[in-house]
Amino acid sequence: MSDRLARLLAERPYLLADGATGTNLFDAGLASGDAPELWNVEFPERIETLHRDMIAAGADIILTNSFGGSRYRLKLHKAEARVAELNELAARIARRIADETLAKTGREIVVAGDIGPSGELFEPLGPLTIAEGTEAFAEQALALARGGADIMWVETMSSKDELAAAVAGAGQTGLPVVCTLTFDTNGRTMMGVTPAEVAILCREQLQPRPVAYGANCGTGPAELVATLVNMAGMTGPNDVIVAKGNCGVPYYVDGKIKYDGTPELMSEYARLARDTGARIIGGCCGTSPAHLAAIRAALDGYQPGAKPDLATIIAKLGKISAGAEHQICGTHGEAADAAAARRRGRRRGGQLEAGGSA
Repeated sequence: MSDRLARLLAERPYLLADGATGTNLFDAGLASGDAPELWNVEFPERIETLHRDMIAAGADIILTNSFGGSRYRLKLHKAEARVAELNELAARIARRIADETLAKTGREIVVAGDIGPSGELFEPLGPLTIAEGTEAFAEQALALARGGADIMWVETMSSKDELAAAVAGAGQTGLPVVCTLTFDTNGRTMMGVTPAEVAILCREQLQPRPVAYGANCGTGPAELVATLVNMAGMTGPNDVIVAKGNCGVPYYVDGKIKYDGTPELMSEYARLARDTGARIIGGCCGTSPAHLAAIRAALDGYQPGAKPDLATIIAKLGKISAGAEHQICGTHGEAADAAAARRRGRRRGGQLEAGGSA
């Protein structure tokens, strides 16, 4: 089992995760609707360049180009039979660049095998069972491990069942597992999960227990920091929290999606994320190497302050959703609701109710 992530966390106050994969590949020529994973075969040099640029900007952790690498996502591109090939290549490319960096500079880089959602609905809302989902995620994860990933990185999840399946599948590698959810629906995930529930789930329910957890993507840096504040009430003192927020909010220019976040905005986001207790910080959609370099400059030598309040988040990053605001203003009540859900889950043999409290 790789212990690189644990060692680096023990040595440093924080680690910098990389920025966006998809939006940066669009800038490199990827067409909308195409599968980024196919570029591991077709244009591996462009993937290498992205990894090198993120490392040059200060990244300690790079995610493999495999977000949509499950059989269900690849089926959309008639590539479901290429799961092993594409994921192993994704990890080999990242591993090669990480090893190159170590040889040239002495810097250790963590290679994270990136696993995104399947795109399918799980029972009872859809046809996919947890067992089927676990099998598919394990297929992807084992290929990433063969390619040289240090850890498994499960991200952008919305449902408890899919999260459990992805973590269980990733855990079959024997490698440490990190997981993040996206809170893009009025302070909750699309499937109704609150930040407080996620903390309980990751600390007490998931098998294997994630070595780090948190939030990624979403509707912008303000909402992500609010999510971490709402999660903080249920985290443990030794929990490693992850923040990987979008670079502002998206808008269209000439038919292409752009993000309005400036390096200055992402610097403010990063410092507020540290103030909430996050120890792994990076960027998601729209985050370029230039944004990441600004985050590194903002965090190096920074001493975290008090957990930010609602007024501070809004003043520095912009407005947040009414649901997230309600959770911040009613933190005690939200924590109580989460604790009640935990007790219900124990009575049901350790499974929390889908969607949690109303």
